Amino acid sequence: MTVDDKAKAEAGVQLAERWIIARLRKQRFTSLAGLNEAIGVLVESINNKPFKKLEGSRASLFKELDKPALKALPKDRYEFAIWRAAKVNIDYHIEVDRHYYSVPYQLVGQVVEVRLTASVVEIFTKNGRVASHLRNYKKGHHSTDAAHMPDSHRHHLEWTPERIVAWAKNNGTATAEFVDALMKSRTHPEQGFRSALGIMRLAKKYTPLRLEAACARALAVKSFSYRSVESILSHSLDKQPLNQQTLGDDGVNRAHPAHQNIRGPNYYK
Repeated sequence: MTVDDKAKAEAGVQLAERWIIARLRKQRFTSLAGLNEAIGVLVESINNKPFKKLEGSRASLFKELDKPALKALPKDRYEFAIWRAAKVNIDYHIEVDRHYYSVPYQLVGQVVEVRLTASVVEIFTKNGRVASHLRNYKKGHHSTDAAHMPDSHRHHLEWTPERIVAWAKNNGTATAEFVDALMKSRTHPEQGFRSALGIMRLAKKYTPLRLEAACARALAVKSFSYRSVESILSHSLDKQPLNQQTLGDDGVNRAHPAHQNIRGPNYYK
């Protein structure tokens, strides 16, 4: 902005203060619509006011110079968007705000560009847009397009449900059973790949024996998620005796202690 531009802008502010704000300062408005209507009347009066040293008015110059040069407004309203980079996981999904969106399985391992708006998630590569999903704000859930799945081409992928279960079996039978159940609990088995691999990594932190015990406990309560196994290990519940009849959904032993004031279910028979 040049000095002349700054002076013109300040003159415009001064004009609005004198001919709009000053005139309305003693009036009281009860709605924004009413205020806008009053301002509109004064703006029209300012634009139609003749110049002192030039011919015409602001309104006449607008019709003569500006209006013919105006273009039509875009058909779609401007929508604010954020761009991010994301790596495609082995389950051919990317993570955006803890929600998972599918892309064509051929892009596994590649870095893609993600365009985020309030309503849409678009994924791009150098060749253009490869996927589009409605924005979903449910954390931990998946948005999967069936067209992105490998189907009969699955043998071209490095990872398959069978391979992951076989890998889990190296840790123990319960681990393999849990990983298999976890993937079968999903709409598409590939949606469980990320959690399954996360569970296998827990063996490095808590030892394979503890992971096997934790998976057995999670199987008993039918809680097929990474968070369930991780919670059992972090609270050392895997070291407690396993009694399926007294386990809660969180793997905690809910057996009631013996006490004369606790009647038990047999009392009501």
